[in-house]
Amino acid sequence: MGLTKPKVPFHVSTIKKPQHEYNIFVDNTNLPFNHVWLKWSHGEKRFIHPLESLSVMSFVDTDVGDVVPVKAPPIESTPFKLVETVQDLKELAAKLHSADEFAVDLEHNQYRTFQGLTCLMQISTRTEDFIVDTLKLHSSIGPYLREVFKDPSKRKVMHGADNDVVWLQRDFGIYICNLFDTHQASKVLKLERKSLEYLLCHFCDITANKEYQSADWRLRPLPYEMLRYAREDTHYLLYIYDFMRIELFSMLKEPESVDAPLVEVYKCSYKVCMRLYEKELLTEKSFLRIYGFVTLSVVIISIFVWFVYKLQGAGFNAQQLAVVSGLFKWRDFVARVKDDSTGYVLPNKSILEIAKQMPVTANNLRLLVNSRHPYVEHNLDSLVNIIRHSIQNTAAFEEIAQLLKTGHDVATIAQQLTRHPAQEHNRHPIRIGSQVMEVLPLLLKKPRQAIRIGRVIGGGFR
Repeated sequence: MGLTKPKVPFHVSTIKKPQHEYNIFVDNTNLPFNHVWLKWSHGEKRFIHPLESLSVMSFVDTDVGDVVPVKAPPIESTPFKLVETVQDLKELAAKLHSADEFAVDLEHNQYRTFQGLTCLMQISTRTEDFIVDTLKLHSSIGPYLREVFKDPSKRKVMHGADNDVVWLQRDFGIYICNLFDTHQASKVLKLERKSLEYLLCHFCDITANKEYQSADWRLRPLPYEMLRYAREDTHYLLYIYDFMRIELFSMLKEPESVDAPLVEVYKCSYKVCMRLYEKELLTEKSFLRIYGFVTLSVVIISIFVWFVYKLQGAGFNAQQLAVVSGLFKWRDFVARVKDDSTGYVLPNKSILEIAKQMPVTANNLRLLVNSRHPYVEHNLDSLVNIIRHSIQNTAAFEEIAQLLKTGHDVATIAQQLTRHPAQEHNRHPIRIGSQVMEVLPLLLKKPRQAIRIGRVIGGGFR
């Protein structure tokens, strides 16, 4: 009987948080993200991406007709290095500086951190595979790899890089110049499917193992199966990139298209790189658009619409909306202070369940959440206090409740909140241990002070 592969779940509760294990600093204050490695335009009041000084046409291949796909060697016979020391990272940087192109992918954890955390970086050249432990080497990644990623003479090949580019910015101050995104290429080529799994099958006759796609990548040491899975994400990517360039070059331009197919891919990849990371911020109307785990603007809008739809379907009155808002702000504060995701602290579904029933005793609240959420279980009195105060401060939500009841669109409701910010319900105290502090208004008005206070008294949030 063959050995069963080890299964790694989405969340391994016994893992010590890497933020503590490796002293990873995070800034969860309710302030916009500061791109310290970018120049700031005082006139336009925005950060300047290094790509802005470069023309996308300078990245477009001029010799594709001479390209012969370089087949990736078998993964078993390809040299592999697990980069876990600064010396290893220094040697990797030197090899990348001597390469013309390399493939990149990231593994990420969003569940046990407020903003998200890059756990692994996979890099493949034409001859070698590397996996960088970005948890152990977190503070060294930027200093050693920032320049080679920014170097416009080095082609970076990635698949579906929309998230990866902003994660690199957030965690390491890395900004990519000269990207070929195989996901963008698959769209221009009008392939049957756009996933990396499909590309591996279509171009390489490889059946991808997606067993670890949602695994907890904070796990250390990483088992062989997870390392193998991670390598496959980049090992064949340069070979796929060769085939795609050839097909794009020989593809006829669509009548309605302005650009040749290959140029279109580079322009789309350019736009992906130009995205800048934005921190999720708490506002007076945030309770209507519970974000979940992601901060992409398109997804935020989708979840906003979904949540308003849920509120409309639930027929929540002003009291229940006030409870939703109070719970949301408590959740946001705890998540920032403890550096956990809002979904781990208290999921959207649970907020709706609590607001619907409005339990006003610790026992009733405990029965409702059924010990599923540690932060709730250890702060029952604080949450009951929030629910009670929210119920008493419902006047600011009467108009919003009426708008929901009459089926107004999302934009109208958001504008209403902007015109009449619901502030009174924020002014209830949160009990932390034996202390009572009005920390929620601080999170909106003085975010650094709020987080500092939260860290000092953070022992109350267990």
